[in-house]
Amino acid sequence: MKKLLVFSLVLLIIGIGTIAYYSQAEVNLEESHAGTPSFWSLSPSVRLMARTVYAESRGEPFLGQVAVAAVIMNRVESEDFPNTISGVIYQPWAFTPVMHGLIWNVTPGPEAVRATVNAYNGWDPTYGSEYFYNPAKITSYWVTTRQTVRRIGSHVFAR
Repeated sequence: MKKLLVFSLVLLIIGIGTIAYYSQAEVNLEESHAGTPSFWSLSPSVRLMARTVYAESRGEPFLGQVAVAAVIMNRVESEDFPNTISGVIYQPWAFTPVMHGLIWNVTPGPEAVRATVNAYNGWDPTYGSEYFYNPAKITSYWVTTRQTVRRIGSHVFAR
């Protein structure tokens, strides 16, 4: 009788565990905010980058925000641009929101912070692009002469 009771109890525990496991909502880690650092916990240069990413790409899909951040990192790595994040961001005429001071009017949300951190850590969905633009908002047409690499959301990414 004791063996039957213990066996039934083990089956019950396994059954409850199985039900609990399969009844959990599926979590898409790419879309979750788990592990997203706070904006204020970032280093000053990464905060500056997150502000720029947010000002340049809010309203874009997450991948588009990562791509804008990747362009900044690609410029840092290029010999044709300054070799620091702040040098790239403050380069004259490089980013319209920076030129107009708009980056100081925004505090990036978790998605922009996560996108920035992902690009900072090496994710580059632009395949090495150093330029991006929104064809609907373009003000300087020279950028359209660059080789298009891919489109993400409203932005075109180019070399």
